[in-house]
Amino acid sequence: MINRAVLVGRLTRDPELRYTGSGVAVATFTVAVNRQFTNSQGEREADFINCVMWRKAAENFCNFTRKGSLVGIDGRIQTRSYENQQGTRVYVTEVVAENFSLLESKNSNQNNGQNYQNQQNGQSSPSSNPNDQFNSMPDIKDDNLPF
Repeated sequence: MINRAVLVGRLTRDPELRYTGSGVAVATFTVAVNRQFTNSQGEREADFINCVMWRKAAENFCNFTRKGSLVGIDGRIQTRSYENQQGTRVYVTEVVAENFSLLESKNSNQNNGQNYQNQQNGQSSPSSNPNDQFNSMPDIKDDNLPF
């Protein structure tokens, strides 16, 4: 059987790191993943996927990410249930993250926030990193293409 989930999105809040009674690290977080299509109003909607990560990977994830970080998550979908304090059975579906990738540098995430604020104020702000791959794209002419 195959149970694989691959997500690319932004964290909706800082990941929460806790430890079990036996000292095992567990991180919980939510990833906002944009849909590939727009709704009837022409807006792009997002799905908010709850995730959990365990052990050293959870500690590393919490150390290197924060709200708004662009991340790649590789894991599996898991369903579980528990009984809450009111005696009601609660069902939870989440992605158990086994691997993650940081998809932007820490500086570019800060610059994106700064650029967003400047755009809101009607100002433009180039990236402070001249080697930023998105700001230093070469001019490619049709004659240079191999096809």
